[in-house]
Amino acid sequence: MTTVINKKPKSTVLPRSRDATTLLRADHQLLSELFNLYERASTNAMKKKLVGQICMELSVHAQVEEEIFYPAVKQALKDHELVPEAFIEHETLRSLIAQIEGVEPDGEMFDAKVKVLCEYVEHHVKEEQSEMFPKAKATQLNMMELGDKITARKQELIAERS
Repeated sequence: MTTVINKKPKSTVLPRSRDATTLLRADHQLLSELFNLYERASTNAMKKKLVGQICMELSVHAQVEEEIFYPAVKQALKDHELVPEAFIEHETLRSLIAQIEGVEPDGEMFDAKVKVLCEYVEHHVKEEQSEMFPKAKATQLNMMELGDKITARKQELIAERS
């Protein structure tokens, strides 16, 4: 069985207008798939390519959340807990990304960093999807408008990184 990792990341083909939480959930699913592929990767070249995809997807995702989604949610919910915590979690994610992005996979310590990043992302995703997203959807926020803004910004960020 051949694992396909030469395909472009799915985010480079952005969907037409969808609501913000649907777009963010799709990002979460893509990241989960990429981490699963990493776990099964058998060569350092495969691992390096997957880590590059993971870091790009995660960086773009975090940036659109911070620039567009989180400020809107913070204002709508008058939140002083969920959003600040999410920002802090993103800082930790950036630190882990900096330790693996562009680095040659060199064994167990590199794999451990990717594993910790995966676990941290899983924790963050669980909180967003079970706490933040339902609360945000219960507000008067226009999720389609936010989704359009997220899609446009992702296109810009992906173009900058290409």
